[in-house]
Amino acid sequence: MLKTKRQPAGKRLAPMILFLILAVLPGFTSDFQTNLLGKFLCYAIIAVGLDLIWGYTGILSLGHGVFFGLGAYSMAIYMTLSSTGGAMPSFMKWSGLSTLPAVWRPFANPVFAIVMAVLIPMLLALLIGFLTFRNRIKGVFFSIISQALAVIIPLLIESQQAYTGGTNGLTNFRTLFGLNLYSHAGRLTLYYVTFAVLALSFLFCTFLVRRRTGSILVAIRDGENRMRFTGYNPTTYKLFVYCLSAGLAGLAGALYVPQSGIISPTEMGITPSVEMVIWVAVGGKVTLFGAVLGAVLVSVFKFVVSSNVPDAWSYIIGAVFVLVILFLPKGLMGIPEKLKSCFARRKGSPASVVSK
Repeated sequence: MLKTKRQPAGKRLAPMILFLILAVLPGFTSDFQTNLLGKFLCYAIIAVGLDLIWGYTGILSLGHGVFFGLGAYSMAIYMTLSSTGGAMPSFMKWSGLSTLPAVWRPFANPVFAIVMAVLIPMLLALLIGFLTFRNRIKGVFFSIISQALAVIIPLLIESQQAYTGGTNGLTNFRTLFGLNLYSHAGRLTLYYVTFAVLALSFLFCTFLVRRRTGSILVAIRDGENRMRFTGYNPTTYKLFVYCLSAGLAGLAGALYVPQSGIISPTEMGITPSVEMVIWVAVGGKVTLFGAVLGAVLVSVFKFVVSSNVPDAWSYIIGAVFVLVILFLPKGLMGIPEKLKSCFARRKGSPASVVSK
């Protein structure tokens, strides 16, 4: 029988402290910083979903940037139509179109656009997952397939200049539901909406991993064939968690667009997809809190380093990632355990003997 472990009080308290800090932080930041933090919270939503599929289920996806981008484009199309009053955007006229494409028209409805921001990534994940998991493709082979997705989809979007804006993407968003996106109230509202979505996503995924489903996901990661022999169908669970993870990435994309003001194919390619994996690895796999922490801290670190060392920031980020992998395989969440082990070894306590 699969059992779930109860977490120590410290581990239960840490997420509450982090979310409390994030809730009060806009009271001490400028509009620019609030906007920046709002985008980092979008990244944290992706990291929670990615940890679910990678940390808990053992499936490394290197194409989550695609799901993020599809969600972002869905919202961006609505915002573009909203800004033109439902008329055809100027880039379509420059590209030779004479009427608004039929595929764009339903996105004039905000409810449809938000639903599609989640549904389109989930449907794509369902298709890819069904074809791969059903044929028992896993490990590095699945990672390569998911990375190929991050190459193909951005190229496809770039090639359809008349429908997607090509390499320039979709931009120049000023308002959302009548809210000025550049005003203090607009940025604060978007921040707290993103914060609420992150909190709900975190709570839902925490609920999931602490129940029987979470234990099954971990069991699939540790011994898929054994799970199959005991009567479980790993494909169903893997499909479920992959689609859920893609839906969260799409939702994060929809929240990201009004805060960044632009979405282009470069936001959904290989580099952003790998960066998403780095957030989870640095924070700590198999801990949803670690994924949130990693996404926020790595993004803050990247912003600080790229602002001060614009020519070498990518090397520094890469070096930090390598160091964390080498010395902290459990990420930042592994530091307390590492310190405890060091202290026990120094004192020569039984814990050190057990660890040996």
